[in-house]
Order: sequence, then C-alpha cells, then structure tokens
Amino acid sequence: DPKAFAELVRRHEKPVYRFCLRALGGQREAAADATQEVFLRVVKNADRWEEKAKFTTWLYTIARNFCIDDSRKARFRRTDSLNETVGKEDTAGTEKIDMVKSEDPGPDRLGDSKRIRAIVDEAVAALPPEQREVFCLREFSGLSFKDIAVATDTGENTVKSRMRYALVALKDALRSAGFHPPSEEADAS
Repeated sequence: DPKAFAELVRRHEKPVYRFCLRALGGQREAAADATQEVFLRVVKNADRWEEKAKFTTWLYTIARNFCIDDSRKARFRRTDSLNETVGKEDTAGTEKIDMVKSEDPGPDRLGDSKRIRAIVDEAVAALPPEQREVFCLREFSGLSFKDIAVATDTGENTVKSRMRYALVALKDALRSAGFHPPSEEADAS
C-alpha cells in the first residue's frame, strides 16, 4: 500500500536518519544513503515482519544491521580525510572541513551549544560500538530499553549497563572540556 508506506517514511525517516548518522560516524551522505536503503529493505522484506513485534523494533534492527555491514565495508574503502590541510598559498593550514559551508545558524546563536555538541559528538563517536549503538537507539531514536534489547539481540540488563557506561563517558568528556552540571557549579561557589 503506497499510502501506508509513505506514512511510515514520514513518521520514521528523520529518526532513522539520525540513528544512521550517529552509527556511521556523522557522515551525512552515508546516513542519507543508509536511510534510503533501510526503507528499501523494509519494502523488500515486508512479508517477514510479524505483527507480534513492534514495527520500530523491526525497523531499527534493519537499520542497525545495515549500518554494521556498511561500517565493515567502509574499512576497505580509502578516501581523503576532511581533516587534511589544504596546500594552497591563500589557505595554507586550513583543513578541508573548514572549507565546507556550514548549515548551522549564525555564530551569535550558537554560543556554548555548538561547542557542547561537538564535544558530545566526538565523545559519542569514541564510545565502544555496543555503547554507541545503545545510546543512539535510546537518545536519538527514542526506543525503550526493551525494544533495544530485541533489536540488538541482547539482554535488557546488558542494554541498560551499556547505556550507563555511555552516559558516564559522555559526562566525563563534558567535565574534561570544562562543563559541569549546575549542581556542581553551585557547590564550587
């Protein structure tokens, strides 16, 4: 049913994209391609979905498996790093990533939030894959621990433990960068 599929895409496209974006290390183009592939696989495998399972659990299982496969394949692909410096005289020392136009709002609106986002993104990328996966499924895709356990074929207590370790690592990364929870700032003064 094309209308039903269009509604599923409308409801789940952005969360699946965000999950793929995090799972694939922040590569926007790869995440967009992954999102399309996930929905293509939903169509191809629609007969395999059993109504006893939540659709979102099945959807994120497909997304997770695709991202794992894509990450494995990516190890064998060679590309230039966006962190390489440009060698032209007028831009010497500038990294390629700095040459790409940003989609973010102006600097007056970003303040610390841009810096915090960068720290969190870097910390999420540095998490062990199992912790990163659980964190992304919970925080960016909104799945319950039970659904994450089903999607990852892992025990619910293991999922909760991975989430706890991920949160501790993210908190430590923010502290190391000089950000402290408001209760700590009040204690320091």
